[in-house]
Amino acid sequence: MTANLVPPFMRRAQRGLTLIELMVSMVLGLLLVLGVVSVYVTNQQAARTNEGLARLQEGGRIAFELLSRELRQAGGNPCGARLIANVLVNPTANWYTDFAAGPVRGFEGNVAAADIVPTGSAVGERVLNTDAVLVMSANTNDAATVVTHNPTAASFELSTINHGIADGEVVMVCDNQSAAITQITSAQSGTNTTIVHNTGEEVPGNCTKGLGYPTLCTTNGTPKTFTEGSVISRLNPGFWYIGNNPRGGRSLYRAGRISREEITDGVTDMQLRYLTRNATSGVLANNWVEASAITNWSDGGTDLPVAMRIHLSLVSLQAVGTDQQSLRREQVYAVTLRNRAQ
Repeated sequence: MTANLVPPFMRRAQRGLTLIELMVSMVLGLLLVLGVVSVYVTNQQAARTNEGLARLQEGGRIAFELLSRELRQAGGNPCGARLIANVLVNPTANWYTDFAAGPVRGFEGNVAAADIVPTGSAVGERVLNTDAVLVMSANTNDAATVVTHNPTAASFELSTINHGIADGEVVMVCDNQSAAITQITSAQSGTNTTIVHNTGEEVPGNCTKGLGYPTLCTTNGTPKTFTEGSVISRLNPGFWYIGNNPRGGRSLYRAGRISREEITDGVTDMQLRYLTRNATSGVLANNWVEASAITNWSDGGTDLPVAMRIHLSLVSLQAVGTDQQSLRREQVYAVTLRNRAQ
């Protein structure tokens, strides 16, 4: 019989874990893993929420910045001229040429603007019961300088061939005395410096070659020669509204003469109010009013809007809230209409 040469204390050291010890170790390890997973999930949710909130706030900031920038320029031109002649044929027939109707015109949510953007459920169409606003101005950021003006030939010589004006574009030309809205032909940007404002060329076309104020629709009209240093810029009509976007949500849109542009998504509603000033007494109103309270938006109106309050409702694109719902925010801003605030 072979003797067991392994000492007893070494035999005890070689024994494995008991079942109870193994189960306790597994439970402790599982608790540790669950803790790590919980921290990871919590941090991930917090990151998604913060990202959603940041995008929401950024969308609101972009919406306000671009809309307010255009509102501040409403009714303006690069020269600051107050007398404006519109020599287009029947300028009141088209929303994008009716400058005299008012630099800012508001539309309540239940008031249609079908000639600009129809109300409906199609992509790009306006959402019912959301307010809209039409802003008229000359594009002060994209202008060309006049070198010479020949009223008889109805032509301008510009300072550069890269003026960016195309055939058929409606522009505003101005100096420190007056301005004129006219349609341009024979424009070859990148090729020559001459553009023409003759009659009978485009639609709607010009009713006269004369660009003086007041407008007289005869062949030569009211005479006016714009001297060197006068400025020509595109007429920049913009209709701002809440529309249906291609992703099944809502966005802030801007419609121009030719196209509609999605500005930023996640803006689900826009409500607008106006502060008016009495044209006779110069006294500001006590309260902000809806668009329906203003009957005449033109400079000849009794109560002229001089400021706007913009209320935007925003929703995140993903359900990243703590309640597993989309984040929602309300933002309110006020904008002064500079060309009406004097």
